[in-house]
Amino acid sequence: MEIIQIVGLGLLATVLVLIIKEQKPMFAFLLTAFTGITIFLFLIGKISSVIQVLEDLALKANINMIFLKTILKIIGIAYIAEFGAQIVRDAGQESIASKIELSGKILIMVMAIPIVSVIIETVVKLLPA
Repeated sequence: MEIIQIVGLGLLATVLVLIIKEQKPMFAFLLTAFTGITIFLFLIGKISSVIQVLEDLALKANINMIFLKTILKIIGIAYIAEFGAQIVRDAGQESIASKIELSGKILIMVMAIPIVSVIIETVVKLLPA
């Protein structure tokens, strides 16, 4: 029942932020960021388990591990960019949050190029000359 702990921590932090926000907005923001990071760290073990299962499945299916690692990196970039953008939005900086999201999308596109190249090469080989 980890979700109960996560929601409880989130609710507690929200109440504290609402109380502190009027007097010390900087502390309220730091509490928000700290809570987000704590929840993320709490989930690292779960993320690690999922990655291990995916790696085992890829080995059984004889999938090149480079592709799996690239896809996992892409997913990681997406989550980290979203997490960072949300923290920055909480601080009221929508413009910077948008730039973080754009950077994440560009990095994802760059990382996906080798996979897209292999797919295109495979399709071209299948087409009659």
